Amino acid sequence: MAWKTMEVHEQRVRFVVAAAQRAQPFSALCAEYEISRPTGYLWLERYRELGVHGVAEQSRKPHHSPRRTDAALEQQVVLMRRRYPDWGARKLQVLLAREGVVLPRNTVHRILMRHDLVPEEERRTPAVQRFEREKPNELWQMDFKGPRGWSQPMGPLSVLDDHSRYLIALAANGSTQAEPVREQLEEAFQRCGVPEGMLMDHGTPWWSMNAPWGRTHLSLWLMRQGIRLQWSGFGHPQTQGKVERFHGSLQRALERRGLPPQKTQAWLDAYRWEHNHVRPHEALGMQTPATRWFPSPRRYDPQPPRWEYLKTPGCAKWTPKAS
Repeated sequence: MAWKTMEVHEQRVRFVVAAAQRAQPFSALCAEYEISRPTGYLWLERYRELGVHGVAEQSRKPHHSPRRTDAALEQQVVLMRRRYPDWGARKLQVLLAREGVVLPRNTVHRILMRHDLVPEEERRTPAVQRFEREKPNELWQMDFKGPRGWSQPMGPLSVLDDHSRYLIALAANGSTQAEPVREQLEEAFQRCGVPEGMLMDHGTPWWSMNAPWGRTHLSLWLMRQGIRLQWSGFGHPQTQGKVERFHGSLQRALERRGLPPQKTQAWLDAYRWEHNHVRPHEALGMQTPATRWFPSPRRYDPQPPRWEYLKTPGCAKWTPKAS
């Protein structure tokens, strides 16, 4: 019997018709169709009770699933995912619990899978090793997001606290010019205090390949505030892993939520508040950054001491000294 060239339904129909006509012994007929006698009797019984449709392939799905999540709870999971389409099961589990819906993470994930709400790239769990500073404001990471999916030539400026992941600033500057960056940092310093150190890449406007030791007016202004500046390694963006991961989350939010063209900064302000006060973070034990961050006690000085550069005898470097 050429089973592979026939549909399963057609195979069964031919079998039960031949069996009903008793054209040959039942055992020989089962051998010809390569099935067991109990299976043959089952098909024949269905045929006699239900007709041709009775021998169609029967679903193996149970008629009742006592452990399946209640439809109303399942709908709450779906609605929460649609509200935050870029959040995974762990984060949604925390938000659902805040509303009194307590479900295991795996249950939330299965619900999302059933409703086709989990993209392929989210079905793999990457191995992550995290490092962080011991206290808030010990180090802020600063970088520009790339222009992908953005309505301006350059993505927003992001300033992130290394310890708490608290988002200090998220600004739609539209360019890497130093003056708008300085204005954003001044506002951040007045609101949040001054950090002990800042980490950036070798990019504009805080680094210049044409300046001695890469210093720019912006980086010197930061140094005058008593901030220790650090730069990531060339070609090693993982040095700024936290702000890079944040940009990945921001990119997913842009792709799945959309960006109102006329309210760019308002959208960023709302997203920054959500990131700090609503979104659970796995690296923080599913707490929000706002629960781990507090303002720096170091106050911003709008008129810091000037810097003088004195050449040390016998040394090619210039040593900064506050006057």
